[in-house]
Amino acid sequence: MMKRIFLAAIVATFAAGLAFAEDTCESKAVGKDGKPLAGAAKTSFMKKCKADACMPKAVSADGKPLAGAAKNSFMKKCEMGA
Repeated sequence: MMKRIFLAAIVATFAAGLAFAEDTCESKAVGKDGKPLAGAAKTSFMKKCKADACMPKAVSADGKPLAGAAKNSFMKKCEMGA
């Protein structure tokens, strides 16, 4: 009986953690009034949010920031997946 309760508590903890971890650009796209953004405002917000999420990852293997074509290529791939 105790094993079942303990297992259920662990499963619930992981499920709650995953729910809080899912903080995507789409879920952040709300206005000051709490309503979801739409149209040009949403497009602009999504573009900025994805760029902000990818910028810290744009580094080379030796830890230096990417520049030029390498940065553009990386940002394009990253923003597609973000």
